[in-house]
Amino acid sequence: MNSKSVTTEKQIRIAWYAKAMGHPVRMYVLELLSNQACCYSGDLSDDLPIAKSTLSQHLKELKDAGLIQGEIEAPRIKYCLNKENWAEVQQLFKQFLKI
Repeated sequence: MNSKSVTTEKQIRIAWYAKAMGHPVRMYVLELLSNQACCYSGDLSDDLPIAKSTLSQHLKELKDAGLIQGEIEAPRIKYCLNKENWAEVQQLFKQFLKI
């Protein structure tokens, strides 16, 4: 059996980001943040018809993937896109989709 990997680092990164983006609520958050500087978790929970704990889990997934970053401004958390990783996502997907 050949132990050589068939995947590239680029494919692994695309899959990692795609998995994090793989839910409509997460896509909503990313779209919202791509159109404005930042937002607060409380504002998001007011906008979305989901439990705060569910929203927190979605935000955690996006943060763990490096797509967003959070800054504590007690008692709230301010979320913004991670601009460096967001640029990487755009570039990786453009290359992958050949657009």
